[in-house]
Amino acid sequence: MFQRVPVLTIDGPSGSGKGTLSRSLAMHFGWHFLDSGALYRVLALYALQQHCRYDDVRRLVELARSLPVIFLDEQVILNEVDVSLTIRTEDCGSAASTVAVIPEVRKALLDRQREFAKLPGLVADGRDMGTIVFPNAFFKVYLDASAHERAKRRYLQLKRAGYNVNLHDLEADIMQRDERDKTRAVAPLRPATDAMIVDTTDKSIDDVFAIISSEAQRRLSKF
Repeated sequence: MFQRVPVLTIDGPSGSGKGTLSRSLAMHFGWHFLDSGALYRVLALYALQQHCRYDDVRRLVELARSLPVIFLDEQVILNEVDVSLTIRTEDCGSAASTVAVIPEVRKALLDRQREFAKLPGLVADGRDMGTIVFPNAFFKVYLDASAHERAKRRYLQLKRAGYNVNLHDLEADIMQRDERDKTRAVAPLRPATDAMIVDTTDKSIDDVFAIISSEAQRRLSKF
């Protein structure tokens, strides 16, 4: 017998806190987790490894369809190699944003993302989860925060990981990436019309988790 799968989407720009929140919610509800941004980061890295130019659309689509990636908890395995830290660098993030604007690439990864929707439920983290990938999700959330605050969060995260980074450069990169994501022709970054919008600039992750988990539980009771 067919059973609907509850899907909770968390969209928003880089550094808004959606990754941390999504993982916490997936653990809280015991659901599956999709980090859609990781797919684009892995594709960008894989293209580099395969000496594929980012403007070679045909080849990028081929790589997207055959992407040898496995997600194991918080590990991302590409061709049997753990690339979890590699794909989180700013260079990889910028490259991912470049390939993500290509309509053919997004289409090639669409079905792959939807395959993550399995019982007992899914928390999907990305930029177009509620607008394109899972338009019928029972609960859609859009997180936002000022570019400066997001740059500070990213700066601390990368410093803890041992990277030598510059806060000013990070903020400039985030603003450029926001502009690319919001103005791309296909699946631009924007809240779904029925999304709950939460500004996390002055909120702790615990505060945001309490807001979203409570509302998700309320909606689940009616699902």
